[in-house]
Amino acid sequence: MWDLIWSVCCSSIIFVVFKLFKTYKADTFHAIIINYFTALGVGLLVYQQPVPLGELSQKTWLPGAILLGGFFILIFNLMAATSQRLGVSVASVATKMSLAIPVIAGLILYDEHLNPLQFLGIGLALLAVYFTAYKEKRPGLNTEPRTMLLPLMVFLGSGIIDTSIKYLQETRVPETEYPLFSAIVFGFAGFTGIAALLIKRPETLIRFKAVNVLGGIVLGIPNFFSIFFLLRALKFDGLNSASIFTLNNVAIVMLTTLIGIVLFKESLSPRNWIGILLAIISILLISFL
Repeated sequence: MWDLIWSVCCSSIIFVVFKLFKTYKADTFHAIIINYFTALGVGLLVYQQPVPLGELSQKTWLPGAILLGGFFILIFNLMAATSQRLGVSVASVATKMSLAIPVIAGLILYDEHLNPLQFLGIGLALLAVYFTAYKEKRPGLNTEPRTMLLPLMVFLGSGIIDTSIKYLQETRVPETEYPLFSAIVFGFAGFTGIAALLIKRPETLIRFKAVNVLGGIVLGIPNFFSIFFLLRALKFDGLNSASIFTLNNVAIVMLTTLIGIVLFKESLSPRNWIGILLAIISILLISFL
């Protein structure tokens, strides 16, 4: 269970660091690139074994790791934008309510079945994202329709990532290779970020500031361990994967909401509190097997 607790703590730190990027005027995209190379380095240190390129190319999970790497950097940027524009709690709930998507994938990939309560939970998850993301118009808050699409994109993207990680963990990645797999995913995410910079803003590639580097390092360490500990937690024999995801997501939603209120003085309207309550109820319903 300690693996699950550490995963929750690391995941919650990610949202806080995103918020601090705006406070300290860090370039989010630059910091995220540094974050991924930091996570790559941490993963190789944790693996503590040589990684011959010839052997790496033969890993059956490598194509999945490459695709996940590209998707990671896209969703991470959307998470950062959501945290900065709509709040830490909004980003957290949008990310963690994506539990509905792996459940639906389970129906297709693993021939699982949903009872009526679980179907209700999926519907409540969608409502939770809307209610938690809703913000009344006030100075300094961007509530344009385009901005309000951010939580939905985070919801869908995070669900696809969780589904992919679970599939690869079940079918491709042996437990001894969790650190290497995580490191390679983050490495490809970093290289994808550099490629995107070369295409969109090549002149900024050599303008990395100290705050971006420091922010990326601070983000990269918990980012690696959030995935690493989650993979290990999913191997726990005492609980099935649905229960692990439920406990993980409920704890992160509650912890990040508390952090947003205490550290960042985020004010939640009654509608936001309804959204958080719906979030908790939905993942509890979805977890019933």
